[in-house]
Amino acid sequence: MRIVIDHVSKSFGKVTALSDVNLEIGAGELFFLLGPSGCGKTTLLRCIGGFEQPTAGRIFFGDEDVTGKQAHERNTAMVFQGYALWPHMTVAENVAFGLEMRRVSGAERARRVDEALARVQISELRNRRPNELSGGQQQRVALARTLVVQPGCLLLDEPLANLDAKLRRDMRREIRSLCKESGLTGIYVTHDRQEALSMADRVAVLKDGVIRQVASPQELYRRPASAFIANFIGETNFLRGKVVANEPGRVLLDVAGVRLVAESCPEAFGIGAEVVLSLRPEALFRTYEAGEGANRLRVTVRETSYLGEIADHIAVSEQGQEIKFFELNPVGMLRNGEALTLGVEARDVVILPEAD
Repeated sequence: MRIVIDHVSKSFGKVTALSDVNLEIGAGELFFLLGPSGCGKTTLLRCIGGFEQPTAGRIFFGDEDVTGKQAHERNTAMVFQGYALWPHMTVAENVAFGLEMRRVSGAERARRVDEALARVQISELRNRRPNELSGGQQQRVALARTLVVQPGCLLLDEPLANLDAKLRRDMRREIRSLCKESGLTGIYVTHDRQEALSMADRVAVLKDGVIRQVASPQELYRRPASAFIANFIGETNFLRGKVVANEPGRVLLDVAGVRLVAESCPEAFGIGAEVVLSLRPEALFRTYEAGEGANRLRVTVRETSYLGEIADHIAVSEQGQEIKFFELNPVGMLRNGEALTLGVEARDVVILPEAD
C-alpha cells in the first residue's frame, strides 16, 4: 500500500509537533522515521495510524484520502513498545482478538491464528500466558497479532526498545524478513540509528517537527545533508575549513593550514566559502608516507580504548583539534604521546554547509 503525507502539520496548543511534512512511502517499502526524542516521529506515526488527526494537511492510502478516518477504519496494524498483551488470555487468544473484533468466522480465525503463530515461530507457545513468556517471545506475539489481521500497512513504534542487545539484533532481521515476505508497507519509528541503518529501505530524519533528509541508509551515512544528521547517524569528526578551489571532480580545502581534498559534491561552493567537514573515525587510517601531501593529518595520541576487534583512539592534531579514529583488528597498542600521521581518502571527506 502506497502512503502519501501531504503538507501535514500537527500542533498541541501552542506547541508545533509537526511542520509541513511531505512524504511518499512506496508499497512494500520498509520506511523508518528516525530522530531524537521530541522530534515528532511518533506524532507522525500516530497521524498515519489514525490515533491523532493532523491540524493541517492530508494523508492518502493509495488514492484514498483517510485524513478524517479513525484508527479502526484504516487498513493498518500497530506494534507498540510495551506489547500491550492481555494478561488473562493465552498467546493464541491474544493473537485471535483482532479477528474476533472483525467478526471473522471461527474456522477462518483458527486457520489465520495458526498461520500467524507459525510465521513468527511460536506455535508451541500458543497455550501460554504473557507472564510465562520472555521479552522476545512477547514481541513475537505482538507481531503475530498484527500480521493475523492482514493489514496493508504495519506501524511499529520503537518495538525493540525493551529487549537486550543480542535479541534486538535477532529481531531486526526477523521483522524485516516478515515485512518483505508478507509484502507489507512498514513504517517504523526509532531513535536507534543501528536499527535504521540495518533494516530500512529508506529513512526520514526529523528534527523539531521538520524532515531534514530522506535517503537510503548508505546515502544518509555517507552523504548527510547537515552536521546534525552526520553527528546523529554516527560518530564523526568535524573540522572547519575554507574552499580554495572547486575543480571538476574535486574540491580543494584549507583547514588551519592543512590541505584536504574532497570529491566534488552537488552543492556549488564558491572560492572562500566557509564549510564544515565530516571525517568518520573509521575512514581515518595510519599512514607511513613521507612528505607534506594533501589529506594528511599529523596528530599525537592522547587516549586509547582497546575493545577487542577494534581500538578506539583519541588524538590531538597540530592545530589543537581533537581527532577520533578507529583501528580494526589491532595487534599492538598505541602509546599516549605517540606522534603519527593519519590519512583519509577524498571520497571520505564530506563537505557540509556552514549553517545547519
